[in-house]
Amino acid sequence: MDRIKVLVVGCGNMGASHALAYHQMEGFEIVGLVARGASKDQLNARLGGAYPTFDDYEQGLSQTKPDAVCISTYPDTHEAYALRAFESGAHVFLEKPIATTVEGAVRLVEAANFYHKKLIIGYILRYHPSWNKFIAVARTLGTPLVFRMNLNQQSQGYMWDVHRNLMKSLSPIVDCGVHYIDVMCQMTDANPVQVSAIGARLTNDIPKDNYNYGQLQIRFDDGSVGWYEAGWGPMISEAAFFVKDVIGPLGSVSIVAKDAAASGNSDLVEAHTRTESIRVHYADMDENNSFIRADEWIDLQDEPDHQGLCNREQAYFLRAIRENIDLSKSMQDAVNSLRIALACDESIRVGHAISL
Repeated sequence: MDRIKVLVVGCGNMGASHALAYHQMEGFEIVGLVARGASKDQLNARLGGAYPTFDDYEQGLSQTKPDAVCISTYPDTHEAYALRAFESGAHVFLEKPIATTVEGAVRLVEAANFYHKKLIIGYILRYHPSWNKFIAVARTLGTPLVFRMNLNQQSQGYMWDVHRNLMKSLSPIVDCGVHYIDVMCQMTDANPVQVSAIGARLTNDIPKDNYNYGQLQIRFDDGSVGWYEAGWGPMISEAAFFVKDVIGPLGSVSIVAKDAAASGNSDLVEAHTRTESIRVHYADMDENNSFIRADEWIDLQDEPDHQGLCNREQAYFLRAIRENIDLSKSMQDAVNSLRIALACDESIRVGHAISL
């Protein structure tokens, strides 16, 4: 079959990983790299220097006429760039979050349907076998469930620049939190009914109306509850940057990433998706209230690294285009996780719980 001509927009961490996937896959042909700064030239050099580069998105779009556009820019550009891609006749792979407002997210889904184009949001954990196993085990623990998750990042150097730029658009519990809210919602069939959150601004290096630490709580209509914590910056503690834990009436399941959770790893993108082992605890007891089943350790052989996960995302994007896969559910999930995250953000700003 003809190769899908793809324009890569945004050439930083995620854009570079997606471009490498396209570069290596026979089903794609990169027709251009777009970025305002030097990142496109640095990426092009890594890929052999064979691709046209553009400073301007509109110029790249009009000159290359791509079949698909990969957008890995800052969140405040997502809606406008994706809408423009649909209007030009291209499918879209869009890094999370889908937009900066619920209304914008809905507009993108409507545009994808109107133009009969594919829209995939970069929820990378959906392509991780160990995370899929983690979710599947959590669904066996009964109801209600308790979700305990965080991803604190002690960022410095380049990553602090990235985080400060991200916080010009969104807070950490929105930009990062949509991932883990999406995971919680996959673990339960219940509906979220209320959120509350707290936040703190720990630096003057970010906009006055934003904060670089936050913790959110979600209540579901079956009694399930969950929390997620995210902090970015050079002052953030690494004492507990990696907690991924679910508790139910029948036991608990945890991702145990000893190496990934080691000191000094919190700002490494590679460590954010590493699983290593899953520990399953069973609550069954005998007449003496002693456990009758030992904890089970699940070590999956299929443990892709960060680039491997990006490759899987793009392989699915290719399939979705060629096989005309119905993406309605995943698009709606992206809207819902953003809706919940933004309600949490609002809770911090108004100082009280928000009903959904």
